[in-house]
Amino acid sequence: MSGSAGAVEAKLSELGLTLPAVVPPLAAYQPAVRSGVYVYTAGQLPMVEGKLPVTGKVGGEVTPEEAKDLARICALNALAAVKSVAGDLDRIARVVKVVGFVASASDFTGQPAVINGASELLGEVLGEKGVHARSAVGVAVLPLDAPVEIEFQVELVED
Repeated sequence: MSGSAGAVEAKLSELGLTLPAVVPPLAAYQPAVRSGVYVYTAGQLPMVEGKLPVTGKVGGEVTPEEAKDLARICALNALAAVKSVAGDLDRIARVVKVVGFVASASDFTGQPAVINGASELLGEVLGEKGVHARSAVGVAVLPLDAPVEIEFQVELVED
């Protein structure tokens, strides 16, 4: 596994972002699993240095703007998980699918705008390779009372 930073990580740096360490699993699962040319990430919470910066429901204790920023953090954590099994983010051929879960107040219906935080980050960092299919789902509660959770399916360039 390569420890060097490639073009994707250079782009992250240019945007003022740093790829975080892989968030350790909260239960019995792996942060990411590779199957052939695909990498599937586990749901990634917006953990920063081992903690959630904000908790609660979007449209309640958490504003949609805060949640969109948290979705960006989830996407960074998911990219770290991809790198942990792919070795290098430059091996990403394309992001195939993003699924975003938003812990929502009962009357909140802006889940797509929240998950745009992750989608827009992928576009900024990966360009056309970051264009993906997506689901944005409102849920009653997420682990640790996180406002947002993101998972990816990524296709890698053949070995």
